[in-house]
Amino acid sequence: MNNLQRTSRFFSRRGVLRGCGVTLGLPWLESAVCRTVSASGQESVDSGAVQGSRPPVRAAFIYFPNGVWEKSWIPEGSGRDYVLSLTLQPLADVRDDVLVLTGLDKKHSHGGDGHYAKTANFLTGMPVAKTTGKNVSSGGISVDQLMAQQTSQFTPLPSLELGTEPVISGIDSNVGYTRLYGSHISWQTPTRPVAKEINPQLVYQRLFGNRLSGKSGKSEAYRNLLDFVLEDAGRLRGRLGRDDQFKLDEYLDSVRAVEKRIEFAAKDKPRDWQPSLSAAEVAPPAAGIPADFREHISIMLELMILAFQTDSTRVASMMFANDVSGRNFSFLDGVTGGHHEMSHHEKNESKIAQYEKINRWHVEQFAGMLRKMKAIREGEGTLLDNCMILFGSSISDGNRHDPDNLPILLGGRGGSSLESGRHIASAGNVPLCNLYLSMLDRMGVEVERFGDSTQRLL
Repeated sequence: MNNLQRTSRFFSRRGVLRGCGVTLGLPWLESAVCRTVSASGQESVDSGAVQGSRPPVRAAFIYFPNGVWEKSWIPEGSGRDYVLSLTLQPLADVRDDVLVLTGLDKKHSHGGDGHYAKTANFLTGMPVAKTTGKNVSSGGISVDQLMAQQTSQFTPLPSLELGTEPVISGIDSNVGYTRLYGSHISWQTPTRPVAKEINPQLVYQRLFGNRLSGKSGKSEAYRNLLDFVLEDAGRLRGRLGRDDQFKLDEYLDSVRAVEKRIEFAAKDKPRDWQPSLSAAEVAPPAAGIPADFREHISIMLELMILAFQTDSTRVASMMFANDVSGRNFSFLDGVTGGHHEMSHHEKNESKIAQYEKINRWHVEQFAGMLRKMKAIREGEGTLLDNCMILFGSSISDGNRHDPDNLPILLGGRGGSSLESGRHIASAGNVPLCNLYLSMLDRMGVEVERFGDSTQRLL
């Protein structure tokens, strides 16, 4: 995460986060539902606690770049009797909790370059403006941010955006697109990407900082501080270049997130959720960004699980890597190069074999996350039962850069509303946004259409 240039007139993002933490969110406990007894002796559930009478549904969108080798991804058969493909075999012990979805498409990604016009609209489904940076547009708000608008009233954080690589700006001269498009999948508006955090320690601080009490007077002091920062930064913005404006917008997003947390922490009304975890029980990650990519991914996924378990947020997204990333996967046996390089396999058998191993490793991380969520009891089921964890890429075959027949998995049961354990093989050219529309329903977002959707998929 980029901070502003060092200047005495601004506070660093790290400093603001350290100074403005909020209470640990609270997981669902049926015994904690607020009840009152009337003068006549009648017991009733407090209207403010109705939201907490059942575990809420959460949604996450996890993205990996560069597509897949389709012959090793797409299962044989459909429905419940499908046969797991080579790449999907790590899902064997959680297959009953997963939907494998094939035949989904993003029609607005068929034009444009190989990557950027497909990554930026992964969660919007709309056309991406070709630009070198002056007129950035993802075509619309992303599905995660639309969900966050609905659920933000219930949690300290509206949403959580994670990654492992910093935002890359500048221009890819080979295709004439700003590289910014390859660094974001979450968009607050068509022209405003949402800043992602790549430092696990800062994510931890954001989730599990110290309680702010409105009665102590600290809330008002912090509001004054934030007002000063926002006013001063607003004056500066007009004098900055486009790339620096994006950096400043990321900073301002983080400040506004702190402001929202202060307001949430100062509410007189108690949370509907009671803690089963204390901040002391959630050990903070080591300082800095892990040098080992595998450890980095593992920590970020665990932080996402904790965010859902503690009801710190109900919406999250994560990019395993930026698009066109040169991430080296030589830590896998038999792999000698980077993911992007191997995705351009040109039907070379050696490259395809390495590409398959990288694809399978990504699925292993997803499966491991689902297993951990399935082990966490919540109400009459599990945390996984009350979540929808989408896992996929914005292109199918990395060599062709096709945005059709996308590799998409959906873990969890969406509050027992999804019939998992199936391979849903669509006929082709079915909008990915049909799936998003179905997920929006389960998050309580009432819309007739989203992106290029034509109907509900589930």
